Amino acid sequence: MADRLVVLHRGILPHNAAGIESLADTVYATEEELPHLLPGADALLCWHSITPAVEAAWPADPSSAPNWVHVAAAGVDSLLFPALVDNPRVLLTNSRGVYDRPIAEYVLGLILALAKDFPGTWEHQRRREWRPRDSERIDGRTVLVWGTGPIGRAVARMLRAVGMRVSAVGRTECADDPDFGTVHALSGLRPALSGLRPALAAADYVVLAAPLTAATRGMVDASVLASMKPGARLVNVGRGGLVDEEALVRHLTDGRLAGAALDVFAHEPLPAASPLWDLPGVIVSPHTAGEVTGWRDDLADLFLDNLTRRAEGRELRNVVDKERGYVREDPVGTSPT
Repeated sequence: MADRLVVLHRGILPHNAAGIESLADTVYATEEELPHLLPGADALLCWHSITPAVEAAWPADPSSAPNWVHVAAAGVDSLLFPALVDNPRVLLTNSRGVYDRPIAEYVLGLILALAKDFPGTWEHQRRREWRPRDSERIDGRTVLVWGTGPIGRAVARMLRAVGMRVSAVGRTECADDPDFGTVHALSGLRPALSGLRPALAAADYVVLAAPLTAATRGMVDASVLASMKPGARLVNVGRGGLVDEEALVRHLTDGRLAGAALDVFAHEPLPAASPLWDLPGVIVSPHTAGEVTGWRDDLADLFLDNLTRRAEGRELRNVVDKERGYVREDPVGTSPT
């Protein structure tokens, strides 16, 4: 018997909806319709992924909750609520792998934009001002990538290819990682910060590519920002909740940090009243680092592959460790029967 699948959407549906419908009894739900359609479903596709609607609609009876949830995103933080995490029946998968290279390209573009002051060039062009000035090299500059998952690794490979010196912050210390070289361990932020200070003090750029979990929320706080090299820049393509934005504004306003490139924010859309819009040296983009031509098709194809695997009783791709909040390198689950 085919699964009853609920697809949560905001008007745009997967390009391969016919293929999905051939494998599952599929119904489509908006956020308003989800509370009425989710109870009793076997599976949920969060085609629109960053929303509190799933938690709000989650059935109170664990037995009527879906036993598989797939999110069309790499981050699963909006789904790590207790009723889902604590229910052993529920398998959670994500879209790991779709965004790695596009985000790495975006990070390189942001670093180039900051070093070469492209925003300033465009502003001078808009004003018809001819203003020659020096720019900075990125060759030989030091980058600390915070997050050693597939996106962080793709970023490291991209930046190494243009001559930047890369190290990383991750869960496990390593002296000879093939992508990062040195990985600085940081299992608990406050106790381990003293060991991380030399790496922060040496980095010209700190790139955040970590998932948002209970352990990483607010990890880049005032003490971390104060430990960064004067004149350094912060690039965040992970999640806005990783950063204490008020502390970041203070460090940018007083000139201790030279700038920041931010694709994600604690509240999205970024409120019009946020000072981040107008601070010099800051690039704001609307959570689009991984959104390249064809990205939705890639997400849909990955889900269809997983739906096919489930129908055939095979192991699913990208099973999330719900306690950690991300996919581990080793398999952590199989397709439920």
